[in-house]
This record gives sequence, C-alpha cells and structure tokens, in this order.
Amino acid sequence: MPASNRPAILVLPSPFFSDSDTIHLLEEVDCDHQAVLRQVVSGAYDKPFVIDDGQTRSLHFSLSLIQSTMSLKDPFALELDYTQAMMSFLLFLARPRQILMLGLGGGSLAKFCHRQVGSARITVVEIDPRVIAFRDVFELPPDDARLRVCEGDGADWVGQSAGWEERPDVIMMDAFDRHGLSDSVSSTAFYQSVHDALTGKGLMVANLAGERDDREDHMAMIAEVFDDRVLRYSLQDGNDIVLAFRASGFAPRWREIASQAKALRSRTGLDFPRYAERLERSRRLRYV
Repeated sequence: MPASNRPAILVLPSPFFSDSDTIHLLEEVDCDHQAVLRQVVSGAYDKPFVIDDGQTRSLHFSLSLIQSTMSLKDPFALELDYTQAMMSFLLFLARPRQILMLGLGGGSLAKFCHRQVGSARITVVEIDPRVIAFRDVFELPPDDARLRVCEGDGADWVGQSAGWEERPDVIMMDAFDRHGLSDSVSSTAFYQSVHDALTGKGLMVANLAGERDDREDHMAMIAEVFDDRVLRYSLQDGNDIVLAFRASGFAPRWREIASQAKALRSRTGLDFPRYAERLERSRRLRYV
C-alpha cells in the first residue's frame, strides 16, 4: 500500500503507564480524542493500535492481545519468544530462496529475515490494511527487490502460489486477528494448499496460539496433510510452533543440525541449540 493511501495515524499521550508514553491510533486529528481513548480502555475499540512506552513499541489488537513488540534500541531484534522460535526453520533449510509470510503484524519476522536471511526474497501478505498502515512505525524497510508487503488474504495467496514459476521454500504462518487464528487458515483444505504450494524441499512454520482445543484441531489437520512429517515446539506462554515438511523422505540428521544450531546462534544470537534439542525430542516422543 503506497504511503499516500495509508490511514492517518494519530499519536496521543497513552492512557496507561506514565505521561511520557504514547499511543498510536488510526484516527483523524480532529476526532474526539477522549472518546477514542475511553474505547481503548474499555476494550470497545476495534482497530489495531500501538503503545510506545519509551523502550518498546507494541502492536495490539486489544489490550489483552499483544501481536508484536519492537525494541526501540534494536528495531531488528526479535523480542517475543514465539517469533524467535519460528526462525528454527533455518535449522532445516539454511538458504531459502523464497519466503512467503502470512500475516505482517509489526513486521518483526519480515525485518529479521530481510537482514539475516540474505538468500531469500520475502513476500508478506496481510489482509488488514490497518496493520500495514503501521509499517513505518515499526521501521519496516521499504519494499525493494528482496521484500514486498501485499494486501490480501493469505489463504487465497497460497492457493495461487502453487502455479508460480518460483514457489516458496518456506511459508511462515502467523495469521491472527483480534479473535484468534483467521477463519481462512482454519481448514484442512488450507493446509493442503500450503503443502502443494511448497517446493519439494520446502516447509511450513506456523504459530498456533489461543485455546488449546483450537491448537489441537490445527495440529491434527497439519499432521494429516503432511503425513506426520511434523515437529512441534511448545512455549510456556501457550503458543505452539509447528514445522511441517513436504519432502516424503523427511529424516532429520540431528547431529548435523546440532552443529548447524551452534553456528546459527553465533551469527544471529538466537538460542538455536535449544530449538534443535526441543524439536528432536518432539520427533522422538511423537508429541503430535
């Protein structure tokens, strides 16, 4: 979305924390400021918004749901555990050529991959133009030869990508709205389209959050479509990171992966050895 077409962003003193904090809202300057802030505090406000506390900048779909967080000292770092764990796909595919991301949020994963995965061209599909409107607030680089952000339905985009000349090696799914996982990605047909869109060596990495029953339903659909070529990493905050592999001969070489994990930790600062250990345990104990 061109900058000239994005909704206006209003910056006000935050109704939370200290007087120096600010809140970013998709409102016109001449709106009723106090009425809008009352809606935010009551939970009635139905647009995404950003809270800046001077150290971090967080995208909210509601007060109780932080979708993304950025450190103001290091805007390209991954602040949330689940975003760090999603990068564990690099243990299995170190140099992807094409990455398709479903859901932009605050752009943390897009920024990290743009900086750390130099081999890849990255396409981000976000259904909500109001989320895209905050891309500059989160210091997402402008679109270039290696990065583009597109407005659209991720499920539709995946269905179309199966016919592309250059299909994605990695599909990263972090597709949430204020009610949880989007309906368009909540079906066996969707996961089948993901499977079919990937290259032969490709994989999907998905963030599953929300109610346990919903997560288990998604796990069952993924395991069915990918014939149980699935690894699961459960986080303490209730998120499950799931990796699903298209290749029918999927057989991880865990010693080589452990060595790769150490190199990735040195390069990126993320705890890849822990991810490798937990994913190996997942496979061994057949958590799925």
